[in-house]
Amino acid sequence: MSFLRRRSSTPAGPDFDVLAMDPGDWPGNLGAGLLPAPDGTCQGVFLRYDLFGGRGPAMIIGNLPEGSPAREVPEGEVPFEVGQLLLALENDEEVTVVGTEDVPVMQGDNLLIVRRVKLSESRISCVQFDRSDNVLVTIAAWDRPITDDLYTLLKPLPAELFQQG
Repeated sequence: MSFLRRRSSTPAGPDFDVLAMDPGDWPGNLGAGLLPAPDGTCQGVFLRYDLFGGRGPAMIIGNLPEGSPAREVPEGEVPFEVGQLLLALENDEEVTVVGTEDVPVMQGDNLLIVRRVKLSESRISCVQFDRSDNVLVTIAAWDRPITDDLYTLLKPLPAELFQQG
């Protein structure tokens, strides 16, 4: 399974494929946000999956390309996606990173190195991995563990989802 699929034409959105779960595979609502730079380029995409139509945010998946300012977080501070999850939950508790652990995960014939981010708020699960095109994928989930079978659900989403028409 390849985590890199550069697009041949440039859509009105990110110039990289967004790795996430297909909205049809999720039982709730999907929302997407783009992180624009002053020059109009896309500095990242994050998708928010709400469980069962508005019962609360369950997961945020972020795709941040190399050079995105959202990737630059000071030591001990939470990834951008964890901050977005806390905002969505209207949770203003201070949450910090208490450790990380690199875990190998087999995806078909490919080895994926997943960084598990341990947080001071135990109800948040967070993992990160780098795609072969240097896009950082971060998954933050509320009140549920992130298991290895989740990675098999991730796939590039079609460009049409991010085109404004």
